[in-house]
Amino acid sequence: MVYFQVKAAVGRIQRLVTLFHHRWAVPVLAELQRGKGAKLVTLVQRLGAGRDVLRPTLDRLIEHGWVVRNSGYGHPLRPEYVLSRSGKRIAPACARLWQTLRRSDLTGPGLKKWSLPVAWVLERSGGRFGDAKQMLPGITSRALTLALKTLQEAGLVRREVVDGYPPRPRYHLTPRGRRLVPLVGGL
Repeated sequence: MVYFQVKAAVGRIQRLVTLFHHRWAVPVLAELQRGKGAKLVTLVQRLGAGRDVLRPTLDRLIEHGWVVRNSGYGHPLRPEYVLSRSGKRIAPACARLWQTLRRSDLTGPGLKKWSLPVAWVLERSGGRFGDAKQMLPGITSRALTLALKTLQEAGLVRREVVDGYPPRPRYHLTPRGRRLVPLVGGL
């Protein structure tokens, strides 16, 4: 039983890392869900991101099977990109997260590559740097340090130094950070 829980957690962490690898992946999935698909031009206008940024994001989302090109595209009213079956499962959670990030003025720190995966892992790692690093595949110590600083500056994480030799830092989610974790976990 424990083996399957660990395997599910590893799969979820890998999906989070993959999803947040591109800054605009969550907003794109949210917009595609809201509009039942969209053209690239529409996404550029609604999200305020450039074509050169959104095109690689869409390519990556297609590669991972969350978005597909609309086979009926060509008619002026048909969307160019639509959600795939697996994209339809993940898009409502992306929409809730995107809406919360915008409402809380956290789009800057919330859309950084490692910020929200680190917040999700902190909830499960007991707040220890080494445990969080071990749980996140591909993260470097520097990237984890920068993500923790970003989360601290946004008021989502609190750093505490535990007495002992050597003194060790522990990171705890603030109430504001704990409100985001279920939304991130829904992905």
